[in-house]
Amino acid sequence: MLSRDKLISLLGVNGNNVLQLMVDANSLRETNNITFSKNVFLPLTNICRNNCGYCTFRRDPEAPDATLIMPPEEVMGIIHKADIYNCREALFTFGEQADATFQVKDALEKLGFEGMLDYLYHLCERTLNETGLLPHSNPGVLQKSELKMLKEVNASMGLMLENTSPRLMEIPAHQNSPGKEPSLRIKTIENAGKLKIPFTTGLLIGVGESLEERADSLLELRRIQDKYGHIQEIIIQNFKPKPGIEMEKYPEPSLLDMIRTVAVTKLLFPECGVQVPPNLNHSTAPIFLLAGADDWGGVSPLTKDYVNPESPWPEVDELKRFTEELGFQLEERLPVYQKYIKKDFLSDSILRKIS
Repeated sequence: MLSRDKLISLLGVNGNNVLQLMVDANSLRETNNITFSKNVFLPLTNICRNNCGYCTFRRDPEAPDATLIMPPEEVMGIIHKADIYNCREALFTFGEQADATFQVKDALEKLGFEGMLDYLYHLCERTLNETGLLPHSNPGVLQKSELKMLKEVNASMGLMLENTSPRLMEIPAHQNSPGKEPSLRIKTIENAGKLKIPFTTGLLIGVGESLEERADSLLELRRIQDKYGHIQEIIIQNFKPKPGIEMEKYPEPSLLDMIRTVAVTKLLFPECGVQVPPNLNHSTAPIFLLAGADDWGGVSPLTKDYVNPESPWPEVDELKRFTEELGFQLEERLPVYQKYIKKDFLSDSILRKIS
């Protein structure tokens, strides 16, 4: 266990100390494999109660390019096509509490559903019954009872912590985003632990947080993991400035800053996968493998990253090439990590599908 002061120090090291930090993180690898999940990305709606300063995904219900709800025949058509591509993860995502908007609520009722989670459950169940894909859902902040319901039809779930600092609720990153209140996100991640749901979470780097706040966020995840042991991977995602967002003129984190954060995360979480999104780091992605990263996350041969549409996924052959150039082996995985494929963590329907 690293102390808070030590974490803060490591997050700010430079010179030869950076190289030593990378060596130390890399030494914690259990295997030489770098994993990825072949997935299909399904943005069920881009209506969201949050209005984050770095987001290009969200739309107002009245916007001409708003998707109030993807109809089930469209969703399942894409998933069936993904099955032909041998994808194994159906990544369901949507704006948080979108059905609090009457337009979305009305669209769902016309399809015969009470709300977004009712609709999500239906789609996950159909995915399990009709295809070879496993659902992984990112529905935002949820109550424990909602998580319990969705566990029945999901191999894993996810929610980015982003940061534990309430101060970020006062700056452009989160000042218009009630769902980014840290206590709400921490409670969701903890409840997922109580329910033994294999879980993906992570930090968003470069949105105005300090090194101290970054360290506190990692330590909070470590506290939760020590108590419940359900966090399978941690994403270290770099902020990218984009035209039209409120934070358009904010600088993105430096490569050095990302390297240090990735390495420190691996030191603090040797038992978890550490992921850096390759589509957000096209020219620098390989170097994170030397800093302890061991997972590329979801990569789709069929759909784009709708949250970062300007950043296309690398081809699997490209991932393989620069993974092997560094002496590692690329390995495909399921959306649930191998060590969680057991009765405590997965429903009977998910276990039957995997077997």
